[in-house]
Amino acid sequence: QAPLVESGGGSVQPGGSLRLSCVASGYTDSSSCVGWFRQAPGKEREGVAGIDSDGSIRYAESMKGRFTISKANAKTFLYLQMNSLKPEDTAEYYCAAGRWICGLRVDYRAYWGQGTQVTVSS
Repeated sequence: QAPLVESGGGSVQPGGSLRLSCVASGYTDSSSCVGWFRQAPGKEREGVAGIDSDGSIRYAESMKGRFTISKANAKTFLYLQMNSLKPEDTAEYYCAAGRWICGLRVDYRAYWGQGTQVTVSS
């Protein structure tokens, strides 16, 4: 497995959209869980959306209906389409991979990217 690299973050107005991307160069374990997590200043890191080893998709309740996780090339590429963004979505967003984060669990034994900043404000 290779390091994870996120991109696509930026500043957007409330109600706007962003699409985040994550690439794991050389990543070949398609059975591993992958997901997106976020952390706002002063708060704990939390799960956003994930794809488990069986292909099932999980979303945090606050993101359900607004965010969509998808993958390409056997999970080598991971995406997060974020619509109807709210100020409370402002956070550093991270992609992660490995069995440790199955079920959107935050576990630093998994592979984590450096993060990409998402800011939602008027």
